[in-house]
Amino acid sequence: MPDPAALRIFQPVLVLALWTMLVLLYMFMSRLRARRQRTVDWHDFSYGESARVPVATSLPNRAFMNLLEVPVLFYVACVVAFAAGRVDGLAVALSWAYVGLRLLHGMIHLTYNRVLHRAAVLGLSNFVVVALLLRLAWQIF
Repeated sequence: MPDPAALRIFQPVLVLALWTMLVLLYMFMSRLRARRQRTVDWHDFSYGESARVPVATSLPNRAFMNLLEVPVLFYVACVVAFAAGRVDGLAVALSWAYVGLRLLHGMIHLTYNRVLHRAAVLGLSNFVVVALLLRLAWQIF
């Protein structure tokens, strides 16, 4: 039976995965809305998104794609930390910090979308995941 304290590392993992699914749903709904309004055709999504796709429809797609890039490293770090028995309070705190920053990044992206704010939050979240990975590497090697 796994250590219940070590399982805490999967709480932020599940929150980020659920957020990713919510953004996916939002993307799908924005595409349906655009199609109903006849601003796009389904063929506009054949190879990603055509130039005809309005910003309000392409923005959720970009936010979703962002959640499938660097967060993969976060998921790997959490699984490796658990498998290696290296889950402690700092690993969990860094994980929650990363997820909080990614949620904030997504909210900025999907609302007022000020690039400097979004980039600052994204940069900070990347710093946190690098810290998590480097700390884990130090513990394992």
